[in-house]
Amino acid sequence: MQTLSKETTYKNFINNQWVDSSSQETVKSISPMNKEEVVGLIHSSTKEDLEQAVSAADQAKKAWRKLGQAQRGQYLYKVADILEKNLDDIAETLTKEMGKTLPEAKGETARGVAILRYYAGEGMRKNGDVIPSSDKDALMFTKRTPLGVVGVITPWNFPVAIPIWKMAPALVYGNTVVFKPATEAAVTAAKVVDCFAQAGLPEGVLNFITGSGSVVGQGLIDHPLLNGITFTGSETVGEIVAKSASARGIKYQLEMGGKNPIIITKDADLNAAVEAVISGGFRSTGQKCTASSRVIVESEVYDEFKEKLVQETEKIKVGNGLQEGIWMGPCASESQFNTVKHYIEIGKKEGAELIAGGDVLTGEEFDKGFYITPAIFDNVNPDMAIAQEEIFGPVIALIKAENLEEAIEMANNTKYGLSASIFTTNIGSLLEFIDEIEAGLVRINAESAGVELQAPFGGMKGSSTGSREQGEAAQEFYTSIKTVFIKG
Repeated sequence: MQTLSKETTYKNFINNQWVDSSSQETVKSISPMNKEEVVGLIHSSTKEDLEQAVSAADQAKKAWRKLGQAQRGQYLYKVADILEKNLDDIAETLTKEMGKTLPEAKGETARGVAILRYYAGEGMRKNGDVIPSSDKDALMFTKRTPLGVVGVITPWNFPVAIPIWKMAPALVYGNTVVFKPATEAAVTAAKVVDCFAQAGLPEGVLNFITGSGSVVGQGLIDHPLLNGITFTGSETVGEIVAKSASARGIKYQLEMGGKNPIIITKDADLNAAVEAVISGGFRSTGQKCTASSRVIVESEVYDEFKEKLVQETEKIKVGNGLQEGIWMGPCASESQFNTVKHYIEIGKKEGAELIAGGDVLTGEEFDKGFYITPAIFDNVNPDMAIAQEEIFGPVIALIKAENLEEAIEMANNTKYGLSASIFTTNIGSLLEFIDEIEAGLVRINAESAGVELQAPFGGMKGSSTGSREQGEAAQEFYTSIKTVFIKG
């Protein structure tokens, strides 16, 4: 086990050993709250390191599959207990490394514990069905079999929850894993992997490797020993994953973001709607794939809703996420900070009116970090870039609609289809919304962000592939069906 402390060099975990990269080169993980603070060093790994990781997973897959689902589930229970014991340390690391507030980080880590226990329970659930045969003397049934070696590539915005909701089902259903986290959150990821290491998984079952997307990520995507890959991140990389996996005939699973709408009808509870829009749009500094970024309001209540939204938004306290009373932390990196500023300028040039926030915070406690106040744009045309392109930051576009039909049409006017929400007290309106909205996650009188771990998660159109994550649906991706016919 590697020593996990501040400014440690966090090694790769290959074949149950914490090992240095063959390059011996490291990259600093910088805190977005203070760019002079180094959270830790991670290895800039090579193709040779990747080869060792994939080979270890390939060699381990047969024994891990034969171990049995119940026994595999027991390992996940152990991991859950270890993660729970280390919750405070991992949550604090998460906040330091990507900036979300400590209460949010603790909530995410606790969710990781719950996900592990949910999938540990899968160890004792069915993995097939008995099917009647036309031959009365025969037995026919299906059996779920693992893919083999699964690659896991994850983003920086949920560095505990997303890796776990990918790795836990992959492991319990009998696959071995090669895990590459985003560099911006790799220290947090290393601490999560250490929980798996302490649980005593057999050699080669879980392998962890850090490094650039161009070397490690691309190498993993293209590796001939890979039997499946699950990816959450940008559209550009997602397209590469799809092309490579399709060319080799292996399974792939993609989640690539959204431009998620909330519709506010004229009969909505406006106070509840404002609360949900603020939470969905600005929690985690808007850096969620399910974040509310387009707010479509019926004209009769548009001005009243806008006034309430601006008033509540201006109360938000931005700052260091480790401090009490801070509601929103910084952007996760300088790159993301610059992206948010860029889109705010685009919105202004397009003719939208910035009516709240969008200010870079300055002063002693802010100058070394990437802090910006939550922004609201008024007079937004549905075709503007700020209403079409994923910003992944605390920016909301207000759009006026004359009626529900127009609002739904505007909501669907995007290449994405991840999540969508409506606030209404009219049952006819909510039923029409459920039927007509083009989104994989549909929420009524609730924010667009968030999904329960036992429910399928994924989008439509350009947001996701057809394979859903989380809940029982995860089995569909991580296993194949084998139909067995036995003649008596």
